[in-house]
Amino acid sequence: MHTVAVLALDGVIAFDLSTPIEVFSRTRLPDGRPAYRVRICAASPQVDAGVFTLQAPWGLDALSEADTIIVPGCANPTAPLPEDVLNALRAAAANGTRIASICSGAFILAATGLLDGLRATTHWIAAALLARRHPEVVVDPDVLYVDNGQFLTSAGAAAGLDLCLHMIRCDYGSAVAADAARLSVMPLEREGGQAQFIVHELPPTPQGSLLEPVLRWLTDNIGKDLTLEDIANHAGMSTRTLNRRFREQMGTTPLQWLHRTRIRQAQYLLESTDHGIDRIASQTGFGSATAFRDRFKRIVGISPHAYRHAFRGADTVHALASR
Repeated sequence: MHTVAVLALDGVIAFDLSTPIEVFSRTRLPDGRPAYRVRICAASPQVDAGVFTLQAPWGLDALSEADTIIVPGCANPTAPLPEDVLNALRAAAANGTRIASICSGAFILAATGLLDGLRATTHWIAAALLARRHPEVVVDPDVLYVDNGQFLTSAGAAAGLDLCLHMIRCDYGSAVAADAARLSVMPLEREGGQAQFIVHELPPTPQGSLLEPVLRWLTDNIGKDLTLEDIANHAGMSTRTLNRRFREQMGTTPLQWLHRTRIRQAQYLLESTDHGIDRIASQTGFGSATAFRDRFKRIVGISPHAYRHAFRGADTVHALASR
């Protein structure tokens, strides 16, 4: 039987810990037999999980006997890690064990060096921190999970479910995975990545910045067809100077800032109004519904229609669909 070892460290996030335990322990083969044996392993007999204390039945030595190791996230992803934990993970990897992280568990996996040179993900809110602390890891903040073969990483919270279902499908095929998905009341594959959950806030304008007036003007005229020359003329600058000022003070270009502002406004309209796609495209200055859909999907990861279904109440969505 395939053995899954779930590593529990002090500060473990309860949701991340329970997800693989529940999903793998409830998975059944077509003949009804359990598909997995699940073990909770820890560096010490008792684990401080914040809201409760966990008594782990197995120690770190059990990691060497596992076919798959799951590394849940911890509340403080930058906390120092015991050397015996890192060594146990490295030894398991050297033996070919599959190792997967959930949410900020990617920080633990990255600390072992096992993700060096590989693409990985974590919760979008921690992705920039992971990239700074581990520049040798190629961090992708937009996806729900990354499968590198032996090493896998997932985004935050519910993305751990996506990753577990993906591993079940790899191990036993789509039929078994589909049954596990139904038990979890979860689609076997979700549309889009975690980019759809990112709030695309813009960097704050430095107080007293020369750009404050032009940023207010851009926000007030978001629905107009504006060119770089239009923005520069309003700001009383050359396009070259405008670009330089934006990069220095905002970390982006004027048009990129404008596109992000338009997308954020479009998200708000999709969430809070029943306006059609054509109308929202016009309101946010994209000119055409096609241009709006293309830009929205490029930034958010899913179509405007899918975003509306994901982020509006079910009653509202059904009412709109019936019109």
